[in-house]
Amino acid sequence: MKKKGRKPRRKQNLPKVIAPVEEEPAAVKNAPHTFVIRRGERCSSVGRLSRDFRRMMEPFTASNLRERRINKVKDFVQLSGFFHVSHMCVFSLTPQTLSLKVIRMPKGPTLTFKVHQYSLAKDVISKARKQYVDEDCFKTAPLVILNSFSGEGMHLKLMASTFQNMFPPINLSTVKLSTLKRCVLLSYNPVSKLIDLRHYSVTLVPVNLNRGVKKIVTRNIPNLGRFEDIADFVEKGHLLSESELDDEDAHVVLPQNLKRGNLADNQSSLRLHEIGPRITMRLMKIEDDLMTGEVLYHDYIAKSAIEVEALRKKRAQLRKLKEQRKQKQEDNQKKKERQKEEHRAKTSGQAAKGATAGQIGEADRQLLKDAEEAVGDISDEDDRDYYREEIGNNPDEELFDSARGGNRKRPFIPKGSNYSLKPKKPRMDRRKEFEEDDRLARQDSKKRGGKGNNQKGGKFNRRKGSTTQNDYQGKSKYSQGGRKGGKGGNVRNGGPKSGKKFKSSKRK
Repeated sequence: MKKKGRKPRRKQNLPKVIAPVEEEPAAVKNAPHTFVIRRGERCSSVGRLSRDFRRMMEPFTASNLRERRINKVKDFVQLSGFFHVSHMCVFSLTPQTLSLKVIRMPKGPTLTFKVHQYSLAKDVISKARKQYVDEDCFKTAPLVILNSFSGEGMHLKLMASTFQNMFPPINLSTVKLSTLKRCVLLSYNPVSKLIDLRHYSVTLVPVNLNRGVKKIVTRNIPNLGRFEDIADFVEKGHLLSESELDDEDAHVVLPQNLKRGNLADNQSSLRLHEIGPRITMRLMKIEDDLMTGEVLYHDYIAKSAIEVEALRKKRAQLRKLKEQRKQKQEDNQKKKERQKEEHRAKTSGQAAKGATAGQIGEADRQLLKDAEEAVGDISDEDDRDYYREEIGNNPDEELFDSARGGNRKRPFIPKGSNYSLKPKKPRMDRRKEFEEDDRLARQDSKKRGGKGNNQKGGKFNRRKGSTTQNDYQGKSKYSQGGRKGGKGGNVRNGGPKSGKKFKSSKRK
């Protein structure tokens, strides 16, 4: 039975299905989003710091943003509109210092801070006496708290508004306390002009309860193997250590019901667990535009009004030149497009006209005329005159006969044809090479005086299974010396005994 062959699978043109795009809620779309990137020299601790900063800004940030050396700030600025990014934080490391730039997208201002000290989140958590990290708290935005930003100076107001706008606003009348699980504290020291950034996780514990009951309510139940009944655990309150005693200053009255025994109109203890990172920084300067604008404030450089006005004029002149170059480029691009369209329309119209009339078009006729003028008539009079001047005698007639008889004009090749003037590559015939090798080998053998070499032809002329005398040339003397009764032969050894007897037998 004949085996069936495999049928080729035909490509099916399936209809394209557009995946449904879910629109984000207005609250999520209008919330401030951030990009956190790093520039400058590479350092593992700075990279870890940038990742901790991203984790602090969650959930409205690009947590898995992949940045490369080839990426520039301009690339992130172009993507900011698509992803609704309102701020960008750039950690820039140089051999002298580490700086943090907070940029308001897309037109500034830009705040540059000098980082004096920083601690990573893993170091902060490892040094804590009681480590507490809740992964669910990063699903909601943190609460920002500003301390001592009410001093004099426009730079303080600009800093305060920038930090507040980096996080989503909170409406106190509609906010749910269950969503406030983290807080970011920014404290300004007016004497040293340093800003301390801290990141905490917030927990609530009910107060005025028995220690055993509090353990059960907060789900921190220890090992109950040594108790006979749950009542023994509730009545005995010695299981709670003295370090967990509540501070009266941290007691608050809740307006809403929360989980784990925190009821409305009851007191609860507010506890903060630092989860990092820590950053101590100082404001250096404020720029009007995106990292390249006018300097509105500088920490240690002060300029007079005349210098500021000169810089402003210079910046305006540079901006004007940039706009002129951009406009010129756009005009040149439009001009090229217009010329292309005119040329396309002209060539298409001429081709259609020539095809209808059955004659050569105007463009082809002009090309033929240009080719004839370029080639021209070849004359050898100039060559004869040059020969007389250099040699001093008249040239022979045979010297220029070949040039006169041959046609040296190059053929006219129409535009768009595949014809080429390059000579074709000669076909390699391996048979001629083998015949030449055989001929040279026979010549060498004749020169050496070899006899019995009657082989004719080359490698391809030799018949299959044929033998020649040259194949057995090395065995003839042994067969000759091995005959019975032969002179000078030895039957056992199969060769001559001595050289003299061998020569004498050959002479006979």
